[in-house]
Amino acid sequence: MSISTIIQAAKRMGEVKEYYFSQKLREIAEMRAAGKTVLNLGIGSPDLPPSEEVVNELQGESQRATSHGYQGYTGIPELRTAFAQWYKQWFDVDLNPNGEVLPLIGSKEGIMHISMTYLEPGDEVLVPNPGYPAYRAVANLTGATIRDYTLEEELGWTPDLKALAQTDLSKVKIMWVNYPNMPTGAQAQLSFYEELVAFAKAHEILICNDNPYGFILNDEQISIFNVEGAKEVALELNSLSKSHNMAGWRIGMLAGAAPYLSTILRFKSNMDSGMFRPLQLAAVKALQQPASWYQSVNVIYRSRREKVYELLDLLDCQYDRNQVGMFVWAKIPSQYESGFALSDAVLYQTHVFITPGGIFGSQGDGYVRVSLCSETAIFEEAIRKIENATL
Repeated sequence: MSISTIIQAAKRMGEVKEYYFSQKLREIAEMRAAGKTVLNLGIGSPDLPPSEEVVNELQGESQRATSHGYQGYTGIPELRTAFAQWYKQWFDVDLNPNGEVLPLIGSKEGIMHISMTYLEPGDEVLVPNPGYPAYRAVANLTGATIRDYTLEEELGWTPDLKALAQTDLSKVKIMWVNYPNMPTGAQAQLSFYEELVAFAKAHEILICNDNPYGFILNDEQISIFNVEGAKEVALELNSLSKSHNMAGWRIGMLAGAAPYLSTILRFKSNMDSGMFRPLQLAAVKALQQPASWYQSVNVIYRSRREKVYELLDLLDCQYDRNQVGMFVWAKIPSQYESGFALSDAVLYQTHVFITPGGIFGSQGDGYVRVSLCSETAIFEEAIRKIENATL
């Protein structure tokens, strides 16, 4: 029996739609309940575990009777220091753990904290197209006006800052940037960040660089803070979700100048509390992993990526072998109207799900994305299914 509701949602929800993957996971669950074996190659949820040392730390600290109380809103000093040391070791960036590092319950939550702190109706926010859907969804919740900036393959999936500078940017307050890029796998060069920081200073825009993919199949870690003076106009999000196989642990961080972070903390402290202390101490262990640990994870991802290339070749898709991150972004063949059409054809005829690029914006309509977060045997089974299908 359906129940009608008498309380109406707030107007801010008008432009906010259910997350695509939330809908698709429900459809896949229904197909599986009907007896179909569906292989999900769409979502970037790491299937590999964190290091054994990290899990042991969580288990051990959880046994302490004193570990279960509320924690401070700025994270324990050990975690802030570990993040600062990690940035120095891998990004060659100096961060003061007492003011320039703010641990988060996942970096996705950080997108909300930043946006709610700085955006309001009348403001404009620059959002990449294609780009992570959360940037757009959160901007809608703030009441700010979204302005797409297009990313194109011909420009290496980086924005045309000169063209943007020719437009009216007087109301733009935030620009979202994400490199290594999701969904395209493009890596930004230091020269791009130099141009971006100069652009931000010239137009008084806060750059928010979302940087969670720097360690996956990527040999060079770059931060926007490698540019001198970037802290004046930039913030950077990072996360242990992808880099350390800890997506469900919800541990991220925000880096930036202390005045920015202290302002964001005013909002954040009203929305959540500190993370479980054993989680924070386990995160410290994760951040102290040697280069060999990252390399061992990438050996697995590299092997899987070769299988994804085989799968995409069967679908007659084109892709750039220089892309990085835990996905492969590929252009669809001309006989399909869009990535949605190809994705649905593959799902309904072979019971293999790959992500349509259009969920990341109109610039992704002609593409699909395949996640590397499945065992090699799953990719081999998907290849067999596609080989035996008529698409």
